[in-house]
Amino acid sequence: MPNGQHGQQQPPAGGQWYPPEWPDRIRALMDGSLVPVAPRRAATVMLLRDTPAGPAVHMLRRKASMAFAGGAYAYPGGGVDPRDEDHLVGWAGPSRDDWAARLATDPRTAQAIVCGAVRETFEEAGVLLAGESPDTVVGDTTGDDWEADRVALVARELSFAEFLDRRGLLLRSDLLGAWARWITPEFEPRRYDTWFFVAALPEGQRTRNASTEADRTVWIRPADAASGYDKGELLMMPPTISTLRSLEPYGSAVDALAAATAQDLTPVLAEATLENGELVLSWPGHDEFTKHVRLGGTP
Repeated sequence: MPNGQHGQQQPPAGGQWYPPEWPDRIRALMDGSLVPVAPRRAATVMLLRDTPAGPAVHMLRRKASMAFAGGAYAYPGGGVDPRDEDHLVGWAGPSRDDWAARLATDPRTAQAIVCGAVRETFEEAGVLLAGESPDTVVGDTTGDDWEADRVALVARELSFAEFLDRRGLLLRSDLLGAWARWITPEFEPRRYDTWFFVAALPEGQRTRNASTEADRTVWIRPADAASGYDKGELLMMPPTISTLRSLEPYGSAVDALAAATAQDLTPVLAEATLENGELVLSWPGHDEFTKHVRLGGTP
């Protein structure tokens, strides 16, 4: 569940997650003593299902004991497995070239990102966006044989291409819509270049907490989750609350998926500056997350 920050949080303003080591790392970046690490490719999926009150999104709460964003709510997701670039991946929907154009990358990388999104959703939520043909989707994926394959994928004993081939399945790339892209700040020790996708829960499938990193899962309306964040009741990182707010206008999962083609995928990368004795941390285009950090280290 990569989103882009690391460490234990300070008491948040609202529900924004804020690691206490950030000021020192920002200073080190600014004075040249910290060299940014290259971000790892990652993908995460905002899985939606319709309710009488509107679409709800599937979220996981990271265990409080986790060094990375402990207690924060996020979506199923994770790093791209290099084998997700495997040319043997069964594929349906928009071509790799089409996805490369949408994601502003090359076809091989685009396949890896899309595969990573689908694979991580299966690994962490038990939901599989794949079918035996371009117009079908698998049903129940909760049997022992499915679980054995899921565990093997998590352990990297089985590649996603091998998994699909073994079961005669095609990845349904048309069931995904690219929504946003956030890159972990340069002052972080563990960085991700994360693409956010939206998808509807396939009929006949159900989510479950299959992640070893989460202590609970919820289906929640984006507006309710955002309200919980604003009240300081739900802890989230900037990419999570930002994407939640952007989902609020849509009345159904289908509407959100249709709107994905118009979403801006310009990467969002935090910037740190020194102004009047304060460190100012900002995310361009997202003013609500701006932090003014006194040189003593208190936000």
